[in-house]
Amino acid sequence: MNRESPDQAALKRAGEILLSGGLVAFPTETVYGLGGNALDCAASRRIYAAKGRPSDNPLIVHIADLQDLPKIAAEIPEKAMLLAEAFWPGPLTMIFPRTDRVPLETTGGLQSVAVRFPSDLIAQELIRAGGGFVAAPSANTSGRPSPTTAEHVIADLSGKIEMILDGGPVGIGLESTIIDFTETIPTILRPGYISPAMLESILGEVRIDPGLLKEDSRIRPKAPGMKYRHYAPKADMAIIEGEPEAVTAYIRQQAEKDLAEGRIPGIIASEETLPQYKKGILRSAGSRADDETIAHNLYRILREFDDAEVDTIYSESFNTPRMGQAIMNRLLKAAGHHVINV
Repeated sequence: MNRESPDQAALKRAGEILLSGGLVAFPTETVYGLGGNALDCAASRRIYAAKGRPSDNPLIVHIADLQDLPKIAAEIPEKAMLLAEAFWPGPLTMIFPRTDRVPLETTGGLQSVAVRFPSDLIAQELIRAGGGFVAAPSANTSGRPSPTTAEHVIADLSGKIEMILDGGPVGIGLESTIIDFTETIPTILRPGYISPAMLESILGEVRIDPGLLKEDSRIRPKAPGMKYRHYAPKADMAIIEGEPEAVTAYIRQQAEKDLAEGRIPGIIASEETLPQYKKGILRSAGSRADDETIAHNLYRILREFDDAEVDTIYSESFNTPRMGQAIMNRLLKAAGHHVINV
């Protein structure tokens, strides 16, 4: 489907599916979403079932008109409206106290609601066609790498949902930044394309939730991706941190050991370091000088490793200035926080 002039007949059919309680996968600027009517508790239950997603993991409600926000958010601070003016439509999710219109099935049992206004034109038109409020987590089996193409959605959800809108590869490739306005100080619950520095330029003080910095199975997730293992490939995965030369040497050594013992290693490197590896299944995530390329390619690479049936994955660390926090958040979740310092 052409993003600039979407197929109106397909969008009309997709909207009818949503209004009748069905599920539709669709592209956004971040990843593909699995959409259902956010105000229909049965539709939200169907989303959880299709994904195999724990029901206490909140869904994000997508809107396509800023005037709809007060219908689902009971309190909207002035600072949140400043963020909306700066970054909506776009890859930013904000959390507010919910109104009674939003069922607890959609919020994971919480009294708060996560809201996003995507910039993708297909997403916007689908939301309007489907009633204006579409709950949409990533359109993948829960725990797997998020989908950045319609083919990824088909691989995970074919036969489980009514329709997939194919808009081609997404632009960003990582899920939206999430910031919580139910806290005294606005708190980042998930890093993304909208960086802490960008948020601070509008809000002043911003807090980073401690759950981003360490794994804690006891927390009740206030936002997607906070508690459960996410974005994970099938193979065992480790992130290697240290001085660049030590990192590449360690990964080369482990890859040779795996091959000698009959295992297939996969290696995630950068454009700058890829030539230093000779053995294993090699992938460049992109250039450290342009870390948006790394974010864009990450989930595709993890899925390619699944298809190649690798046994182990070694990833370099990507603590880059622009999107490093978001990239490392996803890598740590994918690796189950398995980090090796060399």
